[in-house]
Amino acid sequence: MGALAGMFKEAEFEVSGSDNHVYPPMSTFLAERGIRIAEGFRPENLSHRPDLVVVGNAASKDNPEVAAMVDMGLHYCSLPQALNRFFIHGKGALVVAGTHGKTTTSALLAWVLASAGLDPGFMVGGILKNFDRNYNAGTGPYFVVEGDEYDTAFFDKGPKFLHYTPSRAILTTVEFDHADIYRDLDHVKKAFSDFVKAMPEDALLVVYDGDPVVAELAARASCWTVLYGLEEKSPWRLENVRFDPPWSRFEVTIRGEPFWSFKTPLIGRHNLLNALAVIAVAHDLRIPPDLIAEGLETFEGIKRRQEVLGIKHGIIVMDDFAHHPTEVRETLAAVRSFYPNKRIVAVFEPRTNSSRRNVFQNIYPGSFDNADMVCIRKPPMLDKIPPRERFSSEQLTLDLKDRGKDAHYFPDTDSIIDYLIGVAEPEDVILIMSNGGFDNIHERLLKRL
Repeated sequence: MGALAGMFKEAEFEVSGSDNHVYPPMSTFLAERGIRIAEGFRPENLSHRPDLVVVGNAASKDNPEVAAMVDMGLHYCSLPQALNRFFIHGKGALVVAGTHGKTTTSALLAWVLASAGLDPGFMVGGILKNFDRNYNAGTGPYFVVEGDEYDTAFFDKGPKFLHYTPSRAILTTVEFDHADIYRDLDHVKKAFSDFVKAMPEDALLVVYDGDPVVAELAARASCWTVLYGLEEKSPWRLENVRFDPPWSRFEVTIRGEPFWSFKTPLIGRHNLLNALAVIAVAHDLRIPPDLIAEGLETFEGIKRRQEVLGIKHGIIVMDDFAHHPTEVRETLAAVRSFYPNKRIVAVFEPRTNSSRRNVFQNIYPGSFDNADMVCIRKPPMLDKIPPRERFSSEQLTLDLKDRGKDAHYFPDTDSIIDYLIGVAEPEDVILIMSNGGFDNIHERLLKRL
């Protein structure tokens, strides 16, 4: 919503908004752009009768400002509706969808297009370091958007990505997630099936070859499809991967023939697969392989995705957004591949609506195999979850110990910091995983170190 506000402001609209407890960096971001934000939701915030109200999906129909909006008869829409109408309309929409990898893949695609001189529009769910923001209106012919399967607004409970009409789309993986809005995997598959079947016949769908659910969904598409991954049958294949810090190097073949050799600062096999999907789309957009290679090499990454925040006394403190069991597993595997001789300390906060529930209780233990030590925090805001559905960090700790892991449970963030100060050693990598702020543990730990 903050990115959309920034885009409207740059398009010379008068922009204001409302929220509870806006804090840096978003509060600073908006203030620097002259966007007025009212604290709290009140009918008087709409007294100037704006021409359009964009309602975020966090605002319920019982929100007092939403109620006033309806009573006043104001025009309103959702975020994806506004994005599609004002910024994507008339451009080729490049949509990246899937349970995992959306942010990295869409950010990398946006940067490859930008470095090739195409000035794409984009909106991504993370801050691109190359731009120091997560959006761009763009003057070029394409708009890259992260296709979110989460619900749209109180008046539209369908997924956001159904509001876009892709000329090209990437489908990474499809697993059960967002337990607060999806009942089970079949419910998730229905949302992605609707997305795939709605693609125009002349569109291109680039699909990962290592996910049977994705294969099932791709078979329902009436548009062109192309596979990428590691299977021999796939036209786009990743080959000869080697990790040579600070670079990951790999080769790509197309239909069995050499295409190009690439290097990127991204780490982990999953990120190289994301890069492969981007290469397939960029090739379809007629971007020469040497320019694609330049984009991959100069991509600086995304904040909160395997981001090294500091090194103190040889101890590396890294931040990552991982929260789903698959993301935790792949992130740890990536860090292990880059730091094979270091002790890896995984610090995990189960914070999402899914990870605070026990739907993944028996799956998480296998996600930490590449960690040498594991610190698990008690989930925050557990009172919002029905008692019988609550995730148990204590049980996860016991299960990890049963797997031979040096695992520890902590009731709060302060106790984790105190413990780490006592056990951290030079050459350790402390990987902190959460989709939230985690009580600013990163800066506090670095300061204590």
